[in-house]
Amino acid sequence: MSDNLSQQKRILIAVVLSFLFFVVYDYFFIPKTPIVEQNTTQIEQNNSAPQASVNTSAKQTPKTELSVNQKEQIAVVKSEHFEAHIDSLGRIAKFYLSDEKYKDENGNNINLVDTSLSPLPLEIRFSDSKINQEAFNTSYTANQKQIQVSDENNTLILTQHLNDVIITKKLTFYKYGNYDIQVQLSKEIPYFITPGYRPNIAVDSYTVHGALILNKEDKITILEDGDVENDESFSNVTLMSAFDRYYSAFFYNFENPLNAVVTKDSNENSIVFASANGDFKASGYIGSKEHDVLRSIDPRLDDVVEYGWFTFIAKPMFEFLNFLHGYMGNWGWAIVVMTLIVRIILFPLTYKSMISMNKLKDLAPKMKEIRERYKGDPQKMNLHMMELYKKHGANPMSGCLPILIQIPIFFAIYRVLLNAIELKAAPWAFWITDLSVMDPWFILPIFMGLTMFLQQLITPMAIQDPMQEKIMKFLPLIFTFFFLTFPAGLTLYWCVNNICSLIQQVIVNKLFKNQKQEGIAKHEHRS
Repeated sequence: MSDNLSQQKRILIAVVLSFLFFVVYDYFFIPKTPIVEQNTTQIEQNNSAPQASVNTSAKQTPKTELSVNQKEQIAVVKSEHFEAHIDSLGRIAKFYLSDEKYKDENGNNINLVDTSLSPLPLEIRFSDSKINQEAFNTSYTANQKQIQVSDENNTLILTQHLNDVIITKKLTFYKYGNYDIQVQLSKEIPYFITPGYRPNIAVDSYTVHGALILNKEDKITILEDGDVENDESFSNVTLMSAFDRYYSAFFYNFENPLNAVVTKDSNENSIVFASANGDFKASGYIGSKEHDVLRSIDPRLDDVVEYGWFTFIAKPMFEFLNFLHGYMGNWGWAIVVMTLIVRIILFPLTYKSMISMNKLKDLAPKMKEIRERYKGDPQKMNLHMMELYKKHGANPMSGCLPILIQIPIFFAIYRVLLNAIELKAAPWAFWITDLSVMDPWFILPIFMGLTMFLQQLITPMAIQDPMQEKIMKFLPLIFTFFFLTFPAGLTLYWCVNNICSLIQQVIVNKLFKNQKQEGIAKHEHRS
């Protein structure tokens, strides 16, 4: 059994390596979802329909061939914030975001619907293979070809006449991309309808993307891409979402919950369907996961934004950041102020930790002496170590506590700053014109690495193991490497955090030095 200092070292190294593990795992080993290149005249051959939920008797959806003329545009819906194109199968085939912040690098409006990825929003698949085949070979008709959402007559009625059934879709659109949908069938037949394949704009190895299910008990189930083994059915669903990092397509009905099924495509990506038998009624949305927009539609839609493991910390963090932004009008300065406030709150713990580290460094020669004297008797060695700590008021564990507290806070902020679309196209100052993308000149990550290195130089370290010492020395370089491609907003947070630590360490070192000199002077005066 080793002494408490060795335990402290092991915990410190374990914490550091744990952090590096998560970062390395996120960066290298979480596979990026590939964009699927498919024949645009064909629904994905490997898609299988979900199994039926309540009151349905579903079978597999057959492979359905489509011809080009069956995908022609039959209606266009426009508002100041979006433009939706409806195809001849009654689906949203294109959905453009019109706001300036959503333009791509070429200045074009982002299209959230990729026709090469099936299913498209509002697509219906029948349990009966014969009806389903007919439905995918029969065009809808529309009551209007052009709809301006600001006009009074903003309801689009789509009708499809099959041999045995007439399908009517009534769609009422609103300005932010939300809509009400009502599906009516001339007779009851089990089928599935989807809010669409998740947007494929912001899919990366850093963030969560897949399906989200919220039930009436407010229980959230996340099925990330690759998580779905077999079709999973859910009842009493108030919200079902397919999402990437910044965008989402979903159905919701808080008054009359829905039945949902989550299945997967050939690329292991999660796909959401609502199951119905006869009439279907819900509200839907396609667009960004911007908090203000979602709350303006319905405050309960806040649950669409998910931060993974640290959601319980991340959501309050975002609210606080949003509160600061409301006063400052700049997301970058809001991040700076939030970081300063977090550091002030953690100051008492950090201060004690730094004082303890200074004491441990001073005691290092005496600890080494005790180890050598009692190396054959671990029990006596630990006893004398504890007496030494007690005599000088040193706590070998106090150096780890602030680190353990800061890690979940860091990961919560990490998730917030990665997922907050509010940072998209949001400038900070100087050369940082978009906090959601990496620093184009790498100034922030390099500066962050330098502050880590300087802090390391002035931080008292009681580590005597050469290997552990080398690991610690390489940390600034490793962190700089990882942060090169991180969003500027996240790097800005870590830079400010490091500057605070550096200043605090300088002050504590000076205070400790003064206290030590005063103690020596008092001791000499007494003698």
